[in-house]
Amino acid sequence: MTGDGATAARLTEGIARWALPRRAQSVAAYAHHVELMTAVGQGDFEVAFHHANAISPAGEFAPYAWLAPTVSLDLVESAVRTGRHGDAAVAHVAAMEEARLPAMSPRLAMLFHAASALVAEGPKAPAHFTHALAVPGADGYRFDVARVRLLYGSHFRRHQAVAESRSHLRLALAAFEALDAAPWTARARAELSATAQTRATARARTPRALTPQEQQIAELAASGLTNKKIAEKMAISHRTVGNHLYQIYPKLGVASRGGLRDALRAQPGG
Repeated sequence: MTGDGATAARLTEGIARWALPRRAQSVAAYAHHVELMTAVGQGDFEVAFHHANAISPAGEFAPYAWLAPTVSLDLVESAVRTGRHGDAAVAHVAAMEEARLPAMSPRLAMLFHAASALVAEGPKAPAHFTHALAVPGADGYRFDVARVRLLYGSHFRRHQAVAESRSHLRLALAAFEALDAAPWTARARAELSATAQTRATARARTPRALTPQEQQIAELAASGLTNKKIAEKMAISHRTVGNHLYQIYPKLGVASRGGLRDALRAQPGG
C-alpha cells in the first residue's frame, strides 16, 4: 500500500518459496494479495487480475480462499479495466451477491456496492457508489472509503461532471496522503490532473506533448504489455515505468492505461 515495491517483492518471494512446496495455498494467497495490491496501486490491471484470480477464480468463492471476499473489488476493477467485463466482472458481482457478502460486514457491503457500480449500465452507477459510501459503519475503513471515492470521482470525470469528480477525488487524495499510501496518492493526483485536462479538452485545447520516452511507454502500455514487460523491453525498472505512466495519464487526459489507446490515436498524426 505504501509503494515499497522492493520490500513487497522480497517478502512475497519468501512466502511463495515456503508455501508452494508445502502446497499451503492459504499461505501462498498472502503473496498473491501483496502482489495484487501493488499492481492495482500502480494501475497495472492485467497483473492485478492474475493475482486476484489466483486467490479465487472470477465468479466464485473457493472454500479454501478466505481472502477472496476482501479482494472482490480488486478482481472486479481489474477485470473491467482489462476488458473482462462480462465473463469475469459481472459474474463476480453476481457471485458476491449470491454469497451474501453485503450481510457479512459493513466493509464487504461497501465493496459489493462499489463493485456493482463498476459493472452498472447507464445512470445506475452513481446510485451504487452513493450506497457504498452510505453503508453504516463503513466509514471506519479509511483506505477502502478512499478507494471508493477514487472510483466515484473517476466515474464522474469520464462523464464530464468535473465539479462532482473533484470533490470526491480531493477527499480520496487527502485520505491516501494521511495513510502514506504513495501509489494510491499518485493515482488520485493523476485523476485530479485529468479533471483539469477534461475541462481543457472540453474547450478544445491540445493535450501536452509526451517526451519520446513517455511516448514509447504509452504505446507499449496501450498494446497490452504489463509494467514489468515494458521495463524489460526498455531496460528500466518497473517502478520507473509506473512513475512515467502517472506523468503520462494527465498529459493525455486519461486516468489509467485503459484509455491510452484512444488517447494516442487522437494525437496529431496518431
